[in-house]
Amino acid sequence: MTIRDPGARMTTYRIVFAAVIAALYAALTILLAPISYGEIQCRVSEALCVLPFFCFEAVPGLTVGCFLANLMTGEPMDMLFGTLATFLAAVATYLIGKRKLLAWLAPLPPVLSNAFIVGWLLVHVYQVGMPFWLAAASVAAGEAVACYVIGMPLIALLKRHPEIFPKRIREAGKAPTDG
Repeated sequence: MTIRDPGARMTTYRIVFAAVIAALYAALTILLAPISYGEIQCRVSEALCVLPFFCFEAVPGLTVGCFLANLMTGEPMDMLFGTLATFLAAVATYLIGKRKLLAWLAPLPPVLSNAFIVGWLLVHVYQVGMPFWLAAASVAAGEAVACYVIGMPLIALLKRHPEIFPKRIREAGKAPTDG
């Protein structure tokens, strides 16, 4: 699998692909709102955080999608720092894919990034009344379910069926080509 430089020209097609990822993330989060927000949460949409392992377009897509989903909270700090957590995780996951590291590492950045940043938000912004380590562990558990239990099968599916990626993304060397 070859991943093209993110500095390469962003074509309309690549922008639209990122927008589709953003829409999927935001829609899944909002539709599953009862389990997507709060001190005990499992954002199913976070399973999409493995996509940067395969393509750079997922980085801006996930970032924008997270921001849109976090608009529902009405909390500016969540909009800023929650989105930052997703952005940092997406970049780290992209780098794991670019360096051709083991696929099981791809879900780790979202688990760690969200555990620390969202855990901090829960304690200091939302004042949930639990110690930071417990808030971080709670977020990490929900992230692990989304990213490992749902995200790892998604990675396996995308490796087995690269045709799932749009043809132009595959041709640009963005999608997995090896089994």
